[in-house]
Amino acid sequence: MDIVFIRELQIETVIGIYDWERKIRQVISVDLDMATDIKKASNSDNIEDTLNYKAVAKRLISFVTESEYELVETLAEKICEIVLTEFNVPWVKLTLHKPGAVSGSRSVGVMIERGVKS
Repeated sequence: MDIVFIRELQIETVIGIYDWERKIRQVISVDLDMATDIKKASNSDNIEDTLNYKAVAKRLISFVTESEYELVETLAEKICEIVLTEFNVPWVKLTLHKPGAVSGSRSVGVMIERGVKS
């Protein structure tokens, strides 16, 4: 199994359970590991034969920017669903950071894995 990854993709969104959080946009940060097979792309040297991380990032930016979930857990699940279904990825590991959510901590969040890791 090969991994295509995205690190520290920062996206503004409405996220949180408190009234004041529902009125502002906050930055979340996404780390994503996606299982794929890069052999065909490495042989052809053609972007059409690989998992295009730019296309994944653009899709997630569009989705997260428009979302308004209360929980990071919900947002994390929805992001994984998109990656698994729209990009034909068999396994994904996502770390979703919510910087500044807890005083004294740089970041809090969730880390989830979905799909089948081969």
